[in-house]
Amino acid sequence: MAVLESGKTQTRPGRRSIIYYLVALVLVSVVPSFIFAGVLIQRYQAAQEDTVETLIVATSRSIVQAMEREIAANITTLRVLAASPSLREGDFEGFYDRTKLALDETYAHSFIVNPDYSTFASTRVPYDSPDSRASDADAAQKAFDTNSVVVTNLVFGNVSKRWVYNILLPVDLGPYGKKLIALNQQADNFASALSSNSLPAGWNSALLDNDGRILAASAGVGNVGEFLTQFDPLAQRFSTGWQHIETNSGTALGVIQRSATTGWRLVAWAPIWTITQPLITAMMLLVLGGIIVLGLIVGAMFWVSRRIGRSVRGLARDARRLGAGEPVLATSYPVSEIAEVSEALAQASLDRQTAESDVRFLMREVAHRSKNQMTVIAAMAKQTARGADDVQGYVQAFERRILGLARSTDLLLTHGRAGVLLGELVESQIATFSPDDANRVKVQGPSIRINAQAAQIIGMAVHELSTNAVKYGAFAGDQGSLSVRWQIIDETLDFVWRETVAQRLETVERTGFGTTVLKSMVGRSLGAEVQRLCHEDGIEWRFAIPLPAVDPDHAAAALPEEAAAE
Repeated sequence: MAVLESGKTQTRPGRRSIIYYLVALVLVSVVPSFIFAGVLIQRYQAAQEDTVETLIVATSRSIVQAMEREIAANITTLRVLAASPSLREGDFEGFYDRTKLALDETYAHSFIVNPDYSTFASTRVPYDSPDSRASDADAAQKAFDTNSVVVTNLVFGNVSKRWVYNILLPVDLGPYGKKLIALNQQADNFASALSSNSLPAGWNSALLDNDGRILAASAGVGNVGEFLTQFDPLAQRFSTGWQHIETNSGTALGVIQRSATTGWRLVAWAPIWTITQPLITAMMLLVLGGIIVLGLIVGAMFWVSRRIGRSVRGLARDARRLGAGEPVLATSYPVSEIAEVSEALAQASLDRQTAESDVRFLMREVAHRSKNQMTVIAAMAKQTARGADDVQGYVQAFERRILGLARSTDLLLTHGRAGVLLGELVESQIATFSPDDANRVKVQGPSIRINAQAAQIIGMAVHELSTNAVKYGAFAGDQGSLSVRWQIIDETLDFVWRETVAQRLETVERTGFGTTVLKSMVGRSLGAEVQRLCHEDGIEWRFAIPLPAVDPDHAAAALPEEAAAE
């Protein structure tokens, strides 16, 4: 993001809003699920189509088998009639009487066909009725020629005046010549076979003879004796499964089964949309549901992105304020992670304010103390000169005192307003003068932090004591030892410097810079009580310093007053 003068941000090329990535995430997550669901629906539809196809083929075959059983039963009946003794003896009237009695209460009738296609002994009329002519001469001739059973196509009976089909059985009656025994059946008796083997809703069926006339059909397809008008059934191939058929109302799926006994065919078909409608409906519902779900998800993502976007922009404003050094307050954002970042920015702002305050304090402290240090350095120069015998000794003594003062200043700058650890200050000042044997020096006391002013003064005091120890005391020989300890007693820091030597120290009454620092600066600047005690085996310095004089918090509280005074 590029920051403009107005404080707004400008999107750089290649960067996009969070809504872009959220929507992309949704699309990547949801769209494959819908595609997978669509594939499953398609597979389920294919399985359903296979099931329906199997059902249609099985039902069609059942209808054809029912029709064939009916034909086979009629042929059996016809063979039984043909074996009648009266027929063999030429007693046609007796055959007529027995046949009429046998076929009573059935829809079947019998008649005899002569080679000239004339018929007589029809059970539909009295025996002495005039002869008539066979309705299907071609079928009769085929039966005579092949000497086998022939099932005719649908014919309009001359006697019955109805659409019927005939079963012709050739018989040789010896002296009475060759005849055809015919069994006549009404075509509409196959309607029961279609109704008992019903097809699924939306499917049509028709039983057709070899000329394409309807023997039986489902409702709305056509009447018995009519030709099928929806499509040309004779032009369609026979199939073990369904096939596409072009009908007057569009493409359909159909099954065409053929009877091996009669050559008739059973046609079952349905518009293709009847098969594909469930898939189309399911796909439409899936698409509609997907659009609704995607809309809801995208809307939710847009709402979430707005909330996140506002939160992120708020964080950006806080970050700019932090960069400008302005105070930043924690904001309660709806996203816990963003709220956590806001709290971190607020804490960083507080830390920065504290750090800047420390820096300002240190700068004022350094400015304030530098004036005192100049005075101290001037006094150090004068006092060092008084005790020096030559220039080289003067330079070395003065340099050591300057370095001791510098170490105190380094600790001050390192720890800032938090204060300097007293133990660290003492050890840093003694380290330059300590002997190689660490057992000769013992420093102990509780962890106490002291303010900058106290650190500077106590540091110089320890430096001077260490210098004296090298010249006259514990560090002057190989046997001396030093013990520095402190403790807090009744709001007072009790600081003890105790040197032990092998030989008795000579008392020196001369007042040098060290004595001035120890008694005057420590006593007057820190309000301390200073004692110098001489023992037979060494010297002891005791400092009783009030805690407020060394307390870092006390110094911090007094800082505004000092700054105002300056």
